[in-house]
Amino acid sequence: MSVHTEDTIVALATAQGIAAIAVIRLSGEDSIRITQQCFRGKDLEAQASHTLHFGTMVDDGRTIDEVLVAVFRAPNSFTKENAVEISCHGSPFIVKEIIKTLLKHGARLAEPGEFTKRAFFHGRFDLAQAEAVADLIHAETDNARQAALNQMRGGFSKEIDHLREELIHFASLIELELDFGEEDVEFAQRDDLRKLILKIQTVLRALIDSFDQGNVIKNGVPTVIAGKPNAGKSTLLNTLLNEDKAIVSDIPGTTRDAIEDEIILGGINFRFIDTAGLRDTSDVIEAIGVERTKERMKKASLIIYLFDLANTTLEEIETQRKELITLGIPFISVGNKLDKAEPSLLSKLQDHDFTFISASDKTNVGVLKEKLLARVQVKEVKTGDVMVTNLRHYQNLLQTYDALARVLDGMSGGITGDFLAMDIRQALHYLGEITGTITTDDLLDNIFSKFCIGK
Repeated sequence: MSVHTEDTIVALATAQGIAAIAVIRLSGEDSIRITQQCFRGKDLEAQASHTLHFGTMVDDGRTIDEVLVAVFRAPNSFTKENAVEISCHGSPFIVKEIIKTLLKHGARLAEPGEFTKRAFFHGRFDLAQAEAVADLIHAETDNARQAALNQMRGGFSKEIDHLREELIHFASLIELELDFGEEDVEFAQRDDLRKLILKIQTVLRALIDSFDQGNVIKNGVPTVIAGKPNAGKSTLLNTLLNEDKAIVSDIPGTTRDAIEDEIILGGINFRFIDTAGLRDTSDVIEAIGVERTKERMKKASLIIYLFDLANTTLEEIETQRKELITLGIPFISVGNKLDKAEPSLLSKLQDHDFTFISASDKTNVGVLKEKLLARVQVKEVKTGDVMVTNLRHYQNLLQTYDALARVLDGMSGGITGDFLAMDIRQALHYLGEITGTITTDDLLDNIFSKFCIGK
């Protein structure tokens, strides 16, 4: 995706579909002039920035709708370009007609994320802050909102810029040494450089370690509900969601494919995935469902494994738990159908860290929810907290840390300054990619293509 900033772009900024109002956004040098050609009311080109004007949108003399037009003049707009926002009635037909008219007068349709991309190119904010705009739009919990807001306000970027500035100082001294290579001078004191790198690595490690919590806050917790057929998985999903999402039947193998839905518990978004029962089967379709269950379990952040207390022996339970431990994914052992369980079995399972429930009548489901929250343990995000929530940032931080580790190893091994400089340049490159100080077209295309059109 390229950015032609001489173009004027247009897109619907509000959600698709019928609504009370819709907002159509334009940005570009000619956005005010183009809008004026379709507008009957005050002369928009003569109006000051940040003013609102009532009138009608017309096409060849035909009135399309009554509208309110907001005028923003460069550089005092989101994109730092001339910009217009047209508030019209929320009929999809009206929206389409207004956009068609604007296109006829010289605008073009915006690409995904192009408004934010222009804001980035014009210095409104850096790349990490631009990504936070998308995170803020998609935030589903208060923690996710606050984490995105903190990043958009530049807290994370300031941390990265500070680290980079400190490293650039020593990098320049080492580069200077290379210019005087024949004189065997050492401008960058190696002990000072070692101390700086260790200090930077400490900060990097704290940021890297914050990703586990940040990822949960941003993306939620994929939680697979697994177990043998008729263990009550679909009933549990319906109980957790408080709706009849999954078909419940006494016939084994009813669930053939994964059924997903989300709920928020304690400010954390849990994405529950009901899966096909685990068993050997000659039914081709069910067998595919079983394989998909196993794949889902491998990719899950957490597994709720249901045991049918009314129809399972202690030996079977122990065998299945060993298989779960081998899988290496955190799991919660849940004994379902508590009302039908033999007291002797319950007694034997007391030391196996079980949660006993009856999904059908909701017995102890609240206890299960508390255990889910205890397993995740996400702290409340406060204003100013610096946290890594983006996988791209996490990977860049790891690469920076490794590059600095190579610098330390190189100094211990007595390698020459030119090799130290290479690894320091790599560290600076990875840090620069986070905030967009260093970018490639492919990187930008990948990031902004994930934005919604109109943002």
